[in-house]
Amino acid sequence: MSERNSERKIGEVILDVQNISLSFGGVKALTNISFNVREHEIRAIIGPNGAGKSSMLNCINGVYTPQEGSITFRGKTFKHMNSRQVAEMGVARTFQSLALFKGMSVLDNIMTGRNLRMKSNLLLQALRIGPAEREELEHRAFVERIIDFLEIQAYRKVPVGRLPYGLQKRVDLARALAMEPQVLLLDEPMAGMNVEEKQDMCRFILDVNDEFGTTIVLIEHDMGVVMDISDRVVVLDYGKKIGDGTPDEVRGNQAVIDAYLGVAH
Repeated sequence: MSERNSERKIGEVILDVQNISLSFGGVKALTNISFNVREHEIRAIIGPNGAGKSSMLNCINGVYTPQEGSITFRGKTFKHMNSRQVAEMGVARTFQSLALFKGMSVLDNIMTGRNLRMKSNLLLQALRIGPAEREELEHRAFVERIIDFLEIQAYRKVPVGRLPYGLQKRVDLARALAMEPQVLLLDEPMAGMNVEEKQDMCRFILDVNDEFGTTIVLIEHDMGVVMDISDRVVVLDYGKKIGDGTPDEVRGNQAVIDAYLGVAH
């Protein structure tokens, strides 16, 4: 881990979350949460079930609008932003529950991630004439590079619904990468995977971070994974922040140990 960090340049703050509070009815999901994400780092958000982790990602990518606080992305502060606007700014997201088109091929699923970058109107795209045809070929070439990168060439024409779960999660990652995001939000990318699938996904996340330079914000329950691949970790419990720092700092934080990691040995 230390060797890997020395090779990369962690940059300035790219995403700054300030005093976010979110309630549903009278129930507080998040209370006064602040943390930042630096360019090129892998930033983990951890905590027990119900801690507010997915709610936090939903605030960042515009699914939820917090009642209080602000989010600044590359110097632009916003309080009310929908998911499409956030995506256009360069933030992509994968979800806990797969939202893939099960009857479509791997290639076509990943192509949907290019929609934001399509400049031709829908009619020209449908007819595949003139500029639209050239544009589609360019987008398809980009998608093929991602398919090679994530080692799913053998499945490119297979309907996603026929793939094992671990490969479907890889296709979900590919579709997010097709958006060419500056910040990639990963919501439990390894949930439900076996050990081998987790190892593969860890490798791909590190490769995306290293080779594409993509900044990654990661929710993950597997503490071994989090401590191995993260640069910094923020810890939530019942919607409140109880820890923030390097993996070693968080590992030694008594509040985190009490809430999440069990008894310190």
